[in-house]
Amino acid sequence: MEITFKTRKLAKIFNSEKELQKKYGAPMMRRIAARLAVLRNARTLSMVPSTPPERLHPLRGKRKGQQAVDLVHPYRLILQPAHDPLPCREDGSLATDQVTSITIIEVTDYH
Repeated sequence: MEITFKTRKLAKIFNSEKELQKKYGAPMMRRIAARLAVLRNARTLSMVPSTPPERLHPLRGKRKGQQAVDLVHPYRLILQPAHDPLPCREDGSLATDQVTSITIIEVTDYH
């Protein structure tokens, strides 16, 4: 899957293990690197597991349209499909089997 980043600063951090460790610490750096590997190796978003440890899940409320994967509790890696228009099913839900490009938004505890 093609991965882009919301900002150049975020791309710089995520493309360097040293920068990731400096920003988030060693345990989080390892978890982020593992999640990025899963995302990069998936052909579509539907290939990312919705069960732990990744646990891809859609978000609601003000984060509607975004997805999250688990990191070190309670932090999540927030992403959104990078398609315009979004591929949707007849019922209006996201057609994850057609999402081949994503944008990483942030790492946060949104709870």
